[in-house]
Amino acid sequence: MLLQPGIAATATRFPVDIRRFPWIRRLAADYAYDYGRVAEFFAGSPADANAWREAIVRTQRHARARDAIADVVEAQQRQRGAPPEARAASAALRDSATVAIVTGQQAGLFGGPLFTLLKAITALQLAARVTAEHRVPAVAVFWIDAEDHDWDEVRRCGVLAADDRLAHIELGRPPGAGTGPVALVRLDGTAADALDALAATVQATEFTPALLGGLRAAYRPGAGMADAFGRWLESVLGARGLVVFDAADPAAKPIAASVFAREIEHAGDTSRLALDAGHALEARGYHAQATVQEGTAALFHLDGAREAVRCHHGTFQIGGRAESRDALLRSVHTRPDLFSPNVLLRPVVQDALFPTICYVAGPNELGYLAQLRGVYAAFGVPMPLMQPRATATILDSSAMRFLARHGLALESLRARDEAALNRLLDAQLPSSVEASLEDAVRTVGERMETLARAVAHVDPTLEGAARASHARIQDELKKLHAKIIQAAKRKDDTLRRQFTHAQAQAFPGGHPQEREVGFVHFLNRYGPGLVDRLSDELPPDMGVHWVIAI
Repeated sequence: MLLQPGIAATATRFPVDIRRFPWIRRLAADYAYDYGRVAEFFAGSPADANAWREAIVRTQRHARARDAIADVVEAQQRQRGAPPEARAASAALRDSATVAIVTGQQAGLFGGPLFTLLKAITALQLAARVTAEHRVPAVAVFWIDAEDHDWDEVRRCGVLAADDRLAHIELGRPPGAGTGPVALVRLDGTAADALDALAATVQATEFTPALLGGLRAAYRPGAGMADAFGRWLESVLGARGLVVFDAADPAAKPIAASVFAREIEHAGDTSRLALDAGHALEARGYHAQATVQEGTAALFHLDGAREAVRCHHGTFQIGGRAESRDALLRSVHTRPDLFSPNVLLRPVVQDALFPTICYVAGPNELGYLAQLRGVYAAFGVPMPLMQPRATATILDSSAMRFLARHGLALESLRARDEAALNRLLDAQLPSSVEASLEDAVRTVGERMETLARAVAHVDPTLEGAARASHARIQDELKKLHAKIIQAAKRKDDTLRRQFTHAQAQAFPGGHPQEREVGFVHFLNRYGPGLVDRLSDELPPDMGVHWVIAI
């Protein structure tokens, strides 16, 4: 097992090198273990203390409307009833010395997958570390990306039922769902239905009543989807000082208007810079995560629907109508709430609003962030460091003991066939059985080879018949071996149950747990102490996936 220096397993957790996982792309692996290969695409390595000091200086020197963004955040917090600790953290944004560790995600149902919680915890850990090590005030900010219109991506939440079955709790389709930004969607009666379905699906624990109470307070019919997400996230992490920001808030758009205006004035530059960086990545054997369309401004226009802003020879196209550059610029300054950044411009807007020294990213996000260094420079906004989020699989104690007892690699549980189980069962067979089978295969092979050569002297045509007989005997021995394995399966049902139990937890539906199961499932099972355990046992180190038993 490849580990970083100083990282060790304990009775309740063990680390896995992310390079063992086939779903981790080379860019993320090199970023963690061979940063020099990708250095030209980023602003510094988060493993380098000097990079943090330089990021702090760059951010503190950059002029920004600190009071204005603090006003917007504090108004959101009042509306949601944020905890005092979160309000104190947002007030610190007014201080010119304060820096921010930012992360974000879409407004997924009931808080979204486990990795959403891991992102927020990583941001809080880094903010505490920066404050302690660099003696500057640092706050953790969670950016709710609520202007996307992909309703299907946020409307469901995965949980594990008592029988280890993966179940998806879903919302319906309220008016506007799937056409306009998620931020404009108001929950309807299906929110109550989803909560009832959640209560009926998860295993009841001592924590279930309080959990459902908190969810019902946030996800009530009539509430906005983004607002419900923000309330729920604040109820879980607000007391730790997490600042939750709804990026779709119209009150924040005037602060970003200058970024929108520059994008229109230099339409096409952002796409070209990102495209060039994508080509440079591909030339080095990496992938370009962001799909870039030339002739498109990195903006959306919001007016009921979310439409891309396209440009051609100085004329802009929004849906079916044409706009001149001057008209669009006037609109940006008079109605900035009608504009939204796309994936290429969103980080620049984020870091123009907040004093960001580091963004906590998922492994796939690193791919498109690597295309943006030139974009940041073009807008004159300091590019922050990029810290990969903590990554983890949470198992119960029995599943953890099973993996440890049999020395199974976590990733071996991902396959949906029974190959790993067969290998495990095969290893449980008495050594005499394996030895006897191997001896039979070897002896038959030797004897049949001798026979084939001998009969050829009697009649050359018999050599082929002898070899065909050998092949049939080999096939029968293979069938016998398979029957022995099946007998072992029947004999050791306990081992099979333990395997499928661990597999269902680690890779529900064949996918990594942190992407498929909502963190609400774990809060229901383990209670608020889950956050304490994850905060204590998942250090924000790069390149390590933690398997943790709770």
